[in-house]
Amino acid sequence: MAMKARLLTGAASVGLIALLTACGAASPETDAGTGKGTPTPESSASVEVTDGRSPSPTPSAIALPTDCRAILSDDVLAQLDGVPLNDAAFGPSGVGEDGTLTCNWADPGADTTRLTTTISTMNRGPALDMLNALADEEGFASFTPDGGTRCEKTWANEQYPVTDGRTLFWRDDILIDTRYSNLAPDGYTSSIVEHIYD
Repeated sequence: MAMKARLLTGAASVGLIALLTACGAASPETDAGTGKGTPTPESSASVEVTDGRSPSPTPSAIALPTDCRAILSDDVLAQLDGVPLNDAAFGPSGVGEDGTLTCNWADPGADTTRLTTTISTMNRGPALDMLNALADEEGFASFTPDGGTRCEKTWANEQYPVTDGRTLFWRDDILIDTRYSNLAPDGYTSSIVEHIYD
């Protein structure tokens, strides 16, 4: 299905036609979780359905992961060394009844340091609606690396002098949604993408 990507620069917007699942844009050199080397909201791209038809739901051909450690590279795991995984203090985690995987990296004794990733299935229409809303209404930077759509944003924590953020990646009916505070391993999202799709 043809998709339309908009490149926002200030008040001007330029139309660009691309297939969501066959995008050729390059990934940034650093991961979104670090807040370094990422595009600004003014240079973000959002993708939307343009032919007026609702996309038909299709089952994901790619299985959801079931292990929070197995989806990460050795380098990323080394950066998370010593951080508890899926402590009961943070609520439900692991594989849910619908197959969704939730990974909570956090120490219950820490005030704010935390990283939570949810990997679930989401059809194209709802996914694009959500990602476009984040780009258009909340200032997320959006671009199209690795054959998918990625949106990200960082901000200052309201209570502590640390950085909070959120990174989302959608491709082939799978959504990777990570929210973090003061814990952003370099290459985290890219490692998950590589594990799921390669």
